[in-house]
Amino acid sequence: MKKVHISIRIALAAAALLMAVSGYVFGDPFVIWQKAASICLECIGIG
Repeated sequence: MKKVHISIRIALAAAALLMAVSGYVFGDPFVIWQKAASICLECIGIG
């Protein structure tokens, strides 16, 4: 049961990484960094 949870986590992390890389390659890198920065600033309460 525990190995299934680890496999799911690895699969989700790999999917997230694949989507981030494909968004960078096929999209506009500036937009990606701008969204990431605004999310980070919202998390710490500045934005």
